[in-house]
Amino acid sequence: MRTQFKTSLSDEDKTIVCQLWNDEYPKQLHFQSIVDFELYLNNLKEQYHVILYSNQQRIIGWYVEFTREDERWFALIIGAKFHKKGLGTKMLAMAKEKHEILNAWVIAHNSYLKSNGEVYISPLAFYLKNGFRLVEGINLATDKIAAVKIKWLKKDRLNE
Repeated sequence: MRTQFKTSLSDEDKTIVCQLWNDEYPKQLHFQSIVDFELYLNNLKEQYHVILYSNQQRIIGWYVEFTREDERWFALIIGAKFHKKGLGTKMLAMAKEKHEILNAWVIAHNSYLKSNGEVYISPLAFYLKNGFRLVEGINLATDKIAAVKIKWLKKDRLNE
């Protein structure tokens, strides 16, 4: 496994990451085309990407961080075949070294399906295990999806 750090994605990266997104996130969040994915990326301010490659040099994970409303936010996807191997925790550890605070939206229940028909398993427990806290009273509800806000604070880690 190896990681590569980038300020932008190549066209090939975008195609593979978009497919990873569509495979791993609930089907309600799918991008219908690479153009839609590019529009999503174009709206992210101060992007920073980490690509995770398998030993066969295939993209198996993607971390993106960006600024939204003066806060640092992120999204993280690891291919299902590579879950429970510590890779997500390692990618978060890299991000935690760079920042005092990280924020994300997380689906908090297992009510959605992925494109392959499998249940999308909420990653909330994973993030809580990795030191994030649920931000009470701040939820995201759209016509497509419902999520909760999570936050990691470096000062919490220093008090452990």
